[in-house]
Amino acid sequence: MTHISKISPTANSNPVTLLIRPSGGRPNEEGAEHGRRRRRAVVFGHRWPWLCRPAPGRDAAPLRHLVRPGRRPRSSISLDPGRGRRPWPRPPIRPRAVYVSADLRNRAHLVKAFEGIEVVFHMAAPDSSINNHQLHYSVNVEVKRLIYTSSPSVVFDGVHGIFNGDETMPYPDKFNDSYSETKAEGEKLVVKANGRNGLLTCCIRPSSIFGPGDRLLVPSLYIIGDGNNVNDFTYVENVAHAHICAEQTLASEVGAKKAGGQAYFITNMEPIKFWEFMSLILEGLGYKRPSTKIPVTFMMPIAHMVESTYKLLSRYGMPVPQLTPSRIRLLSCNRTFNCSKAKDQIGYEPIVSLKDGLENTIESYSHLKAEHKKTTSKAYLCLGGGKIANTLLWKDQKQSVTALLLLIAIYYYLFTSGYTLITAMAKLLSFVALFLFIHGALPKKIFGYKIEKMPPSYFNISAEQAQSLACSATYSWNNGIGILRSLCKGKDWSLMFKVIIFLLSLNVLGMMSLQTIYKIGVFITFFAFYVYEKWEDAIDNSFNDAFSCLLRLKSEATQRL
Repeated sequence: MTHISKISPTANSNPVTLLIRPSGGRPNEEGAEHGRRRRRAVVFGHRWPWLCRPAPGRDAAPLRHLVRPGRRPRSSISLDPGRGRRPWPRPPIRPRAVYVSADLRNRAHLVKAFEGIEVVFHMAAPDSSINNHQLHYSVNVEVKRLIYTSSPSVVFDGVHGIFNGDETMPYPDKFNDSYSETKAEGEKLVVKANGRNGLLTCCIRPSSIFGPGDRLLVPSLYIIGDGNNVNDFTYVENVAHAHICAEQTLASEVGAKKAGGQAYFITNMEPIKFWEFMSLILEGLGYKRPSTKIPVTFMMPIAHMVESTYKLLSRYGMPVPQLTPSRIRLLSCNRTFNCSKAKDQIGYEPIVSLKDGLENTIESYSHLKAEHKKTTSKAYLCLGGGKIANTLLWKDQKQSVTALLLLIAIYYYLFTSGYTLITAMAKLLSFVALFLFIHGALPKKIFGYKIEKMPPSYFNISAEQAQSLACSATYSWNNGIGILRSLCKGKDWSLMFKVIIFLLSLNVLGMMSLQTIYKIGVFITFFAFYVYEKWEDAIDNSFNDAFSCLLRLKSEATQRL
């Protein structure tokens, strides 16, 4: 029977490890029947805890590779900080492992974990979005006895794309981020350690892992870049299979000579456009394919700003952002790899196709399906619905483009013609009057082409429209009065924070020219509302997180006073 015990992590350790220790077994288990010597192993895991346990609604597919007949129970180590506080799911029907939490960076914990262990599968790493060199260094470099799960990013410099790259590619002079740099350092140590004291080492470089329960692969509603970059993805069960292939090869004398101290690229061997892959996930969840392309040059400054904000506010609880410069580079570059070496030397072949892997992944994202989402956005309600909302939110693209072109034409006429405002308006009205006069004087048909005439009531405002405008004005006025009443109570800090931001924005606008304000206004009305509608939840969560950080700052300042 499996016994579960826990080792409390050190007080200042962020990455908490999860350790599965071998439980007792009978000497004549199935392995003996198959005539194979059982090998004990320890598995380090983080992003893929289900590699070592059954996934919801599915059998323990990756687990069966590790605890099939002929293998002793494994260990699994996770870097999930909350795992020590959350119970593990019920183990498989035939439990063969004990789960213990520990700190992966604690030498004493690891020494105890390695007692009686022959094979180490090191699959752990902190979130690659955390650009913390010390954290990544402590996890990726201070390890010595393992089959190391590295990353293709060890040969990626963040600038040049990789097409059909193989293991002869050198490490770059400059890495994309701390994650890649420390992964490379760890890989070098593992390769160098091969053969010392009879130990054998091997490195696996799985490309763009995906699968059920992935917390990092969140489909985007926008395409970053031109959308033509090609990528190699790897289904998580194929990653588990690759580790078993490497371990089996190292276990044999002949295989150890060719695989010891080697690194292998691992993929599904089905290169696909990165954004086509994302589109397949979105379609499976019931969303439309992303069509809006955002240039990398536009996103990169925003990513740098987000990263800088995180560095300032991370100690106050700000969550790790996924919009970082290194992530933008990964999303916009070609990254395909050749698995011939892994196929020839360790016998790796994908056991789950890309299509089947996508189906399993989409099934695990059922909580993100489109039918669970709201139909009316806050942006739509804020704009009052109707034609204005449809135009500014690009629901009627023809109308939106027409309005935008008209505003651009007005901008060039008013601000670049050199006229004063009154002169420009007078000339504009003269042009409109001349156009209407000529249009009215034209016959109904010219060369068989019918000219649509504007009725006399074309510019009239109906009673319903006037009432709607009056209601909108009344609503805005009453809403402003309501805000003032709430502020007078002195209790709503969230509202006070919003008012301060609004007034500061007005102060900034007051220092700008009318020309600049016009450009900013057009951008906000036609793009900011649209972006907010698409990323409403993410933006709201970011705002709430920022507000929580401000509350912590306020609390600390109050305590000091």
